[in-house]
Amino acid sequence: MAAFVEPHFDAWTQGASNMSVVDKVPPEMLHMVHPHWNQFPPMNPLWHSILGFAIFVLGMVSMIGNGCVIYIFTNTKSLRTPSNLLVVNLAFSDFFMMFTMGPPMVINCWHETWTFGPFACELYAMLGSLFGCASIWTMTMIAFDRYNVIVKGLSAKPMTNNGALLRIFAIWAFALFWTLAPLFGWNRYVPEGNMTACGTDYLTTTWLSRSYIIIYAIFVYWLPLLTIIYSYTFILKAVSAHEKNMREQAKKMNVASLRSQEAQNTSTEMKLAKVALVTISLWFMAWTPYLVINYTGIFKAAPISPLATIWGSLFAKANAVYNPIVYGISHPKYRAALYQKFPSLSCQDSPTDDGQSVASATTGVSEEKSSA
Repeated sequence: MAAFVEPHFDAWTQGASNMSVVDKVPPEMLHMVHPHWNQFPPMNPLWHSILGFAIFVLGMVSMIGNGCVIYIFTNTKSLRTPSNLLVVNLAFSDFFMMFTMGPPMVINCWHETWTFGPFACELYAMLGSLFGCASIWTMTMIAFDRYNVIVKGLSAKPMTNNGALLRIFAIWAFALFWTLAPLFGWNRYVPEGNMTACGTDYLTTTWLSRSYIIIYAIFVYWLPLLTIIYSYTFILKAVSAHEKNMREQAKKMNVASLRSQEAQNTSTEMKLAKVALVTISLWFMAWTPYLVINYTGIFKAAPISPLATIWGSLFAKANAVYNPIVYGISHPKYRAALYQKFPSLSCQDSPTDDGQSVASATTGVSEEKSSA
């Protein structure tokens, strides 16, 4: 006689089968939620816990790291250069990205839904878009500054403090235009599928709504990407040509190496240009998943689940953590200042001053070339 096996029922799964991810949303928020999300059951609370913990950790690391960058670059005389104003602007944007995005998302993950009301949802999404746009265009300006100094050389016009401030003002004005548009009817800000964060509406099928996503992506993703690729393509060509000339000249002079002080400075700058390229690449890896989610939504390419929107939000916010880590590891002059001011946070045993920051190195090379 076969033994009777009592079926096992998962209480959470059974209860969730009669509910949707929208059920916990406050009534005043329901008009902002797209009907697409009604078909999905509530996410397992474990996902909310994992997301909340991850955002908390990322937020702490980002605010500490970027806070150190802002403090050190503004309080170290040798780092207060026009080009480094762009570095400070990037750290400022990254800092406030997590300062404004992190705490609300942690609280919402605890409640498993958005709890702050419609206006806070719109403000949250607008600030996320604002700081994200400001970060990528600041990175683009840094890349173009490297191109201007390395590729153009003596013919390049050195950046001044006023020039750097003008660029920073233009970055924020440009970002503000794109992030205010949804508040005036061109697209809108709505809760994400996991209902713990808010972003642009990529599910509404009207062309007015779709056009915003398409045009915004052109000016805040594709155009910066092409500009950065252009800049670094010519930077690498200049590096290759310079190194080839050095080897040929050394061969003619029958010496093993031909390295003047200028060549050493230039070599240092090339290494730091590669560091900047890595930083920018990390930014694009962070934002590409969110772009894919937006494009998938407006073109109905595939169904989007609430769980998928978690990864888009997480990867997008993680970019605010990368930059201070790259600066701390790769920039001896910044690392030396970090050791002097915050020894417990430094990644070296003793202070050194044998390098340049990613933004100050080109300025030094430019000034040396100009005085030659």
